[in-house]
Amino acid sequence: MAETSGEKPVVTLYWLNGSRAQRIVWLLEECKDIDYKIEVFKRGEDKFAPKELKEVHPLGKSPLIKVQASGMKPLIIAETGAIIEYLTEHFATHLIPKRYQDGMEGKVGGETEQWLRYRFYSHYVEGSLMTPLILSMFMDGKLDLQSIRNAPVPFFIKPITRSIANNVDSAFLNKEFKTHFSFLESQLKSSPDGGQYLCGKDLTAVDIFISFPLIAGKSKVDANAYPTLTAYTKLLEGNEVLQRSIKKIEDLTGEPYKVAP
Repeated sequence: MAETSGEKPVVTLYWLNGSRAQRIVWLLEECKDIDYKIEVFKRGEDKFAPKELKEVHPLGKSPLIKVQASGMKPLIIAETGAIIEYLTEHFATHLIPKRYQDGMEGKVGGETEQWLRYRFYSHYVEGSLMTPLILSMFMDGKLDLQSIRNAPVPFFIKPITRSIANNVDSAFLNKEFKTHFSFLESQLKSSPDGGQYLCGKDLTAVDIFISFPLIAGKSKVDANAYPTLTAYTKLLEGNEVLQRSIKKIEDLTGEPYKVAP
């Protein structure tokens, strides 16, 4: 964390257990020339965020951040992608690849492969990858749709409810996961300059962004079929700054950190 100074912007993260907020703690640890603090919220018995989060932003979701710069009106920013984009552009430009090839500045088609990958993944993570993961959480019982499989219904109806759940697994999720995992395996194998990360040799903000779905969904990945993706997920999970951010949350909450509900 940056040294305390009244001249530095202060970022407040509204953190919620079992949410996607942990990667913002990781990002804040990577940021320069800011102070930051964390306000911890916990889900109720209904698994929803507490109503107090709606007092910060009408959607009542986490992560949320407040950015306070000297002499400026406080900014409230919601949505992980928007938060990552704002913080990196102001405080962590080292996590953004160089945009243009030398001598091609501002020209259409002059972008580097690293930057084009970066731009793609800044949309792909939430736009495509999270959908099957969230549905699989429902089907696995991490979220409430497990009741479809185990609902207390008459014995002659129960096979129908189980069939619905199993058909979702086989007809949609398995194909979706194969598509995404094969794609990511190929992307990592062809990482620029032989790098270990999505955009090359260096960690970028999109590696932080994708860390949640990959770590939360690692049990879905067959290590034999996708060895490069498996190694990449382990690389992210073992990142020193991520581990430091997890310890920070565990110290604040007094509880072991869980990547998902």
